[in-house]
Order: sequence, then C-alpha cells, then structure tokens
Amino acid sequence: MDCLTSVPRDSWHLPFLAEPEEVASLRRLLRRHLGSWGLHHLAETAQLCVSELVSNVIKHVGQGTPATLSVSMNRVFLRLEIHDPDTRALPALVDAGADSEGGRGMALVDGLADRWGVRLRADRKVTWCELATGLPSATGHCGGARVTRAESLLGLYGTTPLPRATFPGVLSVALAEEVAIDVIGDLLHWLRAHGCDADEALDRAQTCFEAESDGVSA
Repeated sequence: MDCLTSVPRDSWHLPFLAEPEEVASLRRLLRRHLGSWGLHHLAETAQLCVSELVSNVIKHVGQGTPATLSVSMNRVFLRLEIHDPDTRALPALVDAGADSEGGRGMALVDGLADRWGVRLRADRKVTWCELATGLPSATGHCGGARVTRAESLLGLYGTTPLPRATFPGVLSVALAEEVAIDVIGDLLHWLRAHGCDADEALDRAQTCFEAESDGVSA
C-alpha cells in the first residue's frame, strides 16, 4: 500500500567544532532529528557511526577543527556525512585490538554501515556512510502492519463517512472495546512512524476528550 502521508526528510546540516565534549551533543541532536523523520530504529547505529567519524577527525585532523555534520536521504538509505577542511588525512580501516580505546576508527563504521567512503572536494573532504532504512521510498514510512492499518483507517476517515453500527449485548461491546483499543494503538504507531511524538498526541487527545466530555455534561 502506498503511503497516504509522505514524511518530509530534507537535508540537515549542523556546523560544530571537533571537540570530545561536542560528541554527546551531536548524538543527542541526531537522535532527535531521526525521531522527527520516523527513523527511531536507526538512531543508535547512526549515533555510533557519527561518534566514530567525529573521533576520527579529532584524532587525525585535530581538536577544534571546524566541521559539519550533514544528514540526508540517498533514495532509501540514510546518509551521514562529516565535512572537515583537511584533504590530506584520509580515513582508512585499522585493525584495532579488542583492548584498544579510540582505535576502532573506521572499522566500527565499516561493520555498522551498509557502505562508506570519502569524497574529496577543493576545500574539504567528506567522510560518509549510509544505513539501510527499510523504507519503501525516501518519503515513505516503516512500522509494519499496524502502521499500514492506521493508514487505511485515516484514509477512510478522509473519504467516507463511517457507517453506524450497533453492538447488542455486553459481549459485543467488550469485543468492540478491544477493537477500539487496537485502533488507538495502531494510530500511535502511525504517528511515531511519521516522526510525531505519540505520547504528546495521546495527551492532547485525552485533554480534548475531557474538555468535550465536560461540555456535554455541563
């Protein structure tokens, strides 16, 4: 099924200074950004890759080097890039020992990413890696059957009035309640897959429900 609501994933660029204390901030901002893209499942792997790419700049180019983190989509792959001004110090795979700290270098990126490389430009080099997203398209969503069901329900809401239904008997009401709970769960999965905050949406829905209920009972 085609996604009825595309997820915009415009390229994101974040300048920073290559300092050890900057890594945690970059990781946090990257996780938040991937969440807004509905790519929560890639956050940890992407954070590890960026940590290693930045550490590589710190170690081989120097602390305080002005650099840029760029995050974009290359078709259905998440592309992570670190730009730095040194076109001579090129990353390479290093066979680091198990006890080596900070010596893992590009070996970890090579193991985590689907592919990686280095692109030289006139004024800088770009070290990049790409992660498979599992998306059907660059603006599609993932999330499985629950998100697909919610997508169908949202499409139905937008095109067709819901038919009236009666549920005679306590058992039928109980079954209908379970279905309603499943629908709510599916919609929360849909929100998360499209980069929305499901908890915030649930709180807002509860607030609206309570306000409308108070208005009816007044």
